[in-house]
Amino acid sequence: MNDDLWSAIGDPTRRTMIDLLLAGGSGTATSLAEKLPVTRQAVAKHLAVLDRVGLVTAKPAGRERHYQVDEAQLAKAVAQLASVGASWDARLRRIKRLAEAIERKSKGDQDG
Repeated sequence: MNDDLWSAIGDPTRRTMIDLLLAGGSGTATSLAEKLPVTRQAVAKHLAVLDRVGLVTAKPAGRERHYQVDEAQLAKAVAQLASVGASWDARLRRIKRLAEAIERKSKGDQDG
């Protein structure tokens, strides 16, 4: 599991930025800041984090950089998340079965 990747995705502003970039195809720090309740400088810092973990790529365009989501890296992140989710689902099912068995045993002891 890539902790830097999960840390990057864990921030709600960055998740919103990924959604905006996916919806629009690409965007700049300025265009994203117009749609978010944070400054352009904050957006630029968030984009740097996303770029560092490979979730976005940047192409220079004049004085700005156009960012796009790296869909292959995003797919890897989604696959990892699905794997973690499946693992936790299995753990929770085992915990539920144990809790139910304990409850049955407790009721049986009270009846006896």
